[in-house]
Amino acid sequence: MMTQMKGLYVVAQTPFTADGALDLDSIDTLTDFYVKHGAAGLTVLGVAGEAAKLSETESVSAVQRFVARAHGKPVIAGVSNPSVAQLATLTQAVTEVGASGVMIAPPPGLRTEEDVISYYGAVFDRIGDVPTVLQDFPFSTGVWMSVPTMTRLIERFPQIQAIKEEDIPSAAKITRLREAMPRHVPILTGNNAVFLPQELGRGIEGPMAGFSHPEMLSGVYDLYTQGKRDAAFDLFNIYLPLLNFENQAQWGVAVRKEILRRRGAIASAVMRAPGPRLSPLDLKDIDYLLERLEQALARRSH
Repeated sequence: MMTQMKGLYVVAQTPFTADGALDLDSIDTLTDFYVKHGAAGLTVLGVAGEAAKLSETESVSAVQRFVARAHGKPVIAGVSNPSVAQLATLTQAVTEVGASGVMIAPPPGLRTEEDVISYYGAVFDRIGDVPTVLQDFPFSTGVWMSVPTMTRLIERFPQIQAIKEEDIPSAAKITRLREAMPRHVPILTGNNAVFLPQELGRGIEGPMAGFSHPEMLSGVYDLYTQGKRDAAFDLFNIYLPLLNFENQAQWGVAVRKEILRRRGAIASAVMRAPGPRLSPLDLKDIDYLLERLEQALARRSH
């Protein structure tokens, strides 16, 4: 049950070959990499996963491959789409190949609370009882959902079994949601995990974020939930310069994929066009950040 979600639900990249084709073999190595570094589950077909650049056939193939390689861990598939018909078609396809649930953000253009309620009503009329993560990411969607709106959604639609909270300030909204929820729903957070320690302090169930070093995300979660707050902050701070460098929208995804390539998780760092390409100076910046990270981790181990 998604109502029991906790831990790192890593936001997975979508690997492509050097010529831009979907790289199924790298999905295998990437999934192994995520599981090795503490992922409790995977979130695929997200914005950072370049979902908008995939055909429906490719999307379903990617989900099927992640599910097959996930060692039994749950896989959540992003299916957000302004077209309820297309969303419903993709939802049926990904659940048929083993996705544990879907993630749905409101589409751009919704202006009122009633607009949002009506949209999700139309969605659930089409997809039925599929377990759903409600994604609150206004800086991407342009739709700001208030706490009362979100609690109405949770109350009205039992299919909503978790929230991905990415509004800012995230910690304050998490607290308000916890106080107002009509039933318990796990809250996981994104925003590239740059506020993870503070969000853990407000009682989230874990990060739903991507990072080239997922062992930091799972490690900070483990330490914090064990009551080792200072140690969690110390670990987080070691990785913070690199985390911030990756927190630069699609350009940051290019950085992340390059580092994942260097770590052996994927064969190619290619982003499907249109997408950014890193310059020689960008690569030198990555070299320096990784060198500094290695030195900091060495000091920590002594």
